[in-house]
Amino acid sequence: MLRTRLTALVLATIGLTAVLSVPHAEAAIGPSFVDNLNSFDTGRWHKADGYSNGGMFNAGWRADHVWFSGGVMGINLDTASCPGGCSGKPYASGEYRSNDLFTYGRFEARLKAVKNPGTVTSFFTYTGPSDGQPWDEIDVEILGKNTNQLQTNYFTGGVGGHETVINLGFDASAGYHDYAFEWWNGGTINWFVDGRLVHQENGSRGALPTHPQRIMMNLWPGVGVDGWLQPFRYPGRTLTATYDWVKYTRY
Repeated sequence: MLRTRLTALVLATIGLTAVLSVPHAEAAIGPSFVDNLNSFDTGRWHKADGYSNGGMFNAGWRADHVWFSGGVMGINLDTASCPGGCSGKPYASGEYRSNDLFTYGRFEARLKAVKNPGTVTSFFTYTGPSDGQPWDEIDVEILGKNTNQLQTNYFTGGVGGHETVINLGFDASAGYHDYAFEWWNGGTINWFVDGRLVHQENGSRGALPTHPQRIMMNLWPGVGVDGWLQPFRYPGRTLTATYDWVKYTRY
């Protein structure tokens, strides 16, 4: 699939471009936690700043585009200039990354997505070359072209192509909802929406991830992937995804 091939090239770039910007993989394996996202907890998180993930990501990361107010965390997407140029990307946005790596367990976030073609609002786990590990990833993605749907996916050793689209029965941009996945050692990955199981992967479509991963959230506009995301057109105002809380329960 075009999207899979491009994603393989691009998300590998996360590890290459971010290697100087994030803690390296001697990071501890993190414990269970609940973060109500009332403020920036530097002991648990860091903000991407001054670089781009490249490829299909048509934005650079700015730390000030991740903000906290009124009991929520917001991620802004706009046309602000970016520190260091961000590889010449025309838009700026934010990415929030855990300091620690996390192993098998339940990962949860309550969020409200952006509705705008060409965008992705995400909650996911990732590890790769910047952590001295193979690229493993588990995704919750809401595409701005249709916020009545959720896309799940996973990567193991850089191999993806496990996308599944779930009809939500509601508009994910109209209010907050709970999104979660359970990652079981040697078993399954189970995705949930508002506590309801909506999808399961058992390894029949390809081996499941095995390496500890960082918890991450971002908002970004695509380029060169119009068949997947539809063309991105900036609406002339800041786009904002908001997150109410995030939880991890170690199994």
